[in-house]
Amino acid sequence: MKINHHIYWWNLENLFDVNNSPDRPSWLQSRLRSELKGWTAAVLDKKLTNLADIISRLNEGNGPDILGVCEIENEIVLQKLLAKLQQKLPRTYKVLHHDTNDGRGIDVAILYDISMYQDSGQQFSLEIMKRNATRDLFQVELTTNQGNELVLIGNHWPARSAGKYESEPYRMMVGETLSYWIERIHEVKLAANGQKHPAIVLMGDFNDNPYDRSLTEYLRSSGNLEKIKNSTSHIMFNMMYPFVGGDLGSYVYGSNIDVMDQFIVSRGMVVDYYKYPFQVESTSIVYFPEMVKGDYNAPVRFSRPSKSDYNDKGYSDHLPIELIVEEN
Repeated sequence: MKINHHIYWWNLENLFDVNNSPDRPSWLQSRLRSELKGWTAAVLDKKLTNLADIISRLNEGNGPDILGVCEIENEIVLQKLLAKLQQKLPRTYKVLHHDTNDGRGIDVAILYDISMYQDSGQQFSLEIMKRNATRDLFQVELTTNQGNELVLIGNHWPARSAGKYESEPYRMMVGETLSYWIERIHEVKLAANGQKHPAIVLMGDFNDNPYDRSLTEYLRSSGNLEKIKNSTSHIMFNMMYPFVGGDLGSYVYGSNIDVMDQFIVSRGMVVDYYKYPFQVESTSIVYFPEMVKGDYNAPVRFSRPSKSDYNDKGYSDHLPIELIVEEN
């Protein structure tokens, strides 16, 4: 029997715990004091309500099977989000999360429906240093009810706030490190059980477009399916090229429509369908009309009370993306 897995990624835009939270490390309290001015329990609750409304409407109202997120401060805020989701959806999700040393305390996490998957009990997180710590790469492994394994790696690459080209070396280094990491996954799976083509899904906010060098040259990903088919190395297939140059991106800066949020998958998920248990069915950028505005379909952000664009009817400065994977 064939089963579809609905996987989503969403940068939730600064989903912080309340101002002066006792669960925030002391080194972070002072850094966030002015940024989180006015970020009260009521404001956080409103943001969570807005996010839960959208997440519960994904997958035709059935909610995600798997959801990767970033820009969350800690597991506490995620558990609050789950509580709201479980009022709307007949699902039980488990949170996989690792605290990082990011300078603003924002992390990556992966949630999954426990009726559909089991996790291996292991999590792998890698902090990459270049003067300062970058945000971690976060890997988990889920096994489906049919006994097939998905390797999921959540990403939130260094931001462009210092300028695209000034910050580009950071993203290049993360891309090269992740490429090596992917090679190691292949080696480990081959040695453990003879698996030549593990199902690997990279998801994240890469802060670069699919055609940027950090992704093409350093991560070694491509949108050319023939190149993937004929390659003897572990080049990854970037699912997001069809959205480049379109009227809808996952992130908008000024008049630039960008595809910063991406799904990138391993060879066995897009070629030789009959040999491997998983095959990508479709990829999309997801939105409802109230989530975008203007000529460029800019995401309607929630922001923060300390900012001039605070909007308690907003959601995030990114749109969610969807990957549907069929399992044989």
